[in-house]
Amino acid sequence: MIKAVISGTGLYTPPAIIENDELVEAFNQYVEMFNNEHAEQIARGEVAALQPSSSAFIEKASGIKRRHVIDRDGILDPNRMAPYIPERSNDEPSVQCEMSVVACKEALAQAGKTVKDVDAVIVACSNMQRPYPAIAIEVQEALGIEGFAYDMNVACSSATFGLQAAVNSVENGAARSVLVVSPEICSGHLNFRDRDSHFIFGDACTAILVEREEDTQAGQGFEILGTRLTTRFSNNIRNNFGFLNRADEAGIGKPDKLFIQQGRKVFKEVSPLVAETIQGHLESLSLSPDDLTRMWLHQANLNMNQLIARKVLGRDANLEEAPVILDEYANTSSAGSIIAFHKHKDDLKAGELGVICSFGAGYSIGSVVVRHR
Repeated sequence: MIKAVISGTGLYTPPAIIENDELVEAFNQYVEMFNNEHAEQIARGEVAALQPSSSAFIEKASGIKRRHVIDRDGILDPNRMAPYIPERSNDEPSVQCEMSVVACKEALAQAGKTVKDVDAVIVACSNMQRPYPAIAIEVQEALGIEGFAYDMNVACSSATFGLQAAVNSVENGAARSVLVVSPEICSGHLNFRDRDSHFIFGDACTAILVEREEDTQAGQGFEILGTRLTTRFSNNIRNNFGFLNRADEAGIGKPDKLFIQQGRKVFKEVSPLVAETIQGHLESLSLSPDDLTRMWLHQANLNMNQLIARKVLGRDANLEEAPVILDEYANTSSAGSIIAFHKHKDDLKAGELGVICSFGAGYSIGSVVVRHR
């Protein structure tokens, strides 16, 4: 029986950083401009006045202190409030391809492998910068990998769903090893003019190499004990941007063409569902929460993660048990749990267990239970 192992991980972090204070200053300048421009309508009750944001509000609501982004100047311009990422010619590598190549090379180096050892590439993230040709095939070409590649999107759960697809390919013999890559440019779909969400996202790219246990060195990496996926339809997190927008020009500028969510409903509905998924997954593997050394959870909201960990463990988790990276990276969609895994896995001892878990729009939940070899 072929067993799948995570033998290496990689991370690309954009060099540009936006601190909460900087983001708030730009947002509040926009609020002042808007309220001044619409003062008469606001006085007549025709338009609601916008409310300013604050760093204290952001940190209390989310635990986020800063975020890495592809471009900061456009985001911090009150007249624009969106990243400036110039479109490239068809002969140039895409932005997502460039991010992916960096992360993949680190994952390969960590695993002690080369592109000749890889048979497939899965680019799994919440937004692709084009429908086709697949970003994954472009990454495959840029790295010089023979085999196959494809894109997939399950929003914030894309990386864990991609992990299961990679495990399936390895265990059924379709590939010796698979790179799962998540180039998340979340700043591109965030409405920086919305007080309730303008602070949520950052940009990053992760890569995971999944390969056959027999092709790895003894004690290398993490054995994948099992994966579990759950989906349940909900409109509470949504982005309606798509190719059909051009067929209804009247809707192009609506807020729902960017990220929108009903945060309180998401918190209330998703948290117990995630905890139940992890608990059920552990039980199916004849394991209990007490067997876990670490939980690498999706990095969306600190309060949410603390609640999920408490529900799973039956007590509060410390930062070693449920590490946090969203204070530095903010929400990087599907990359978040993998960043946590990448940065907080090397101290585990042989035989210790952990769970990588993502959750988000869909609703979608992915659970991957691993054991350090």
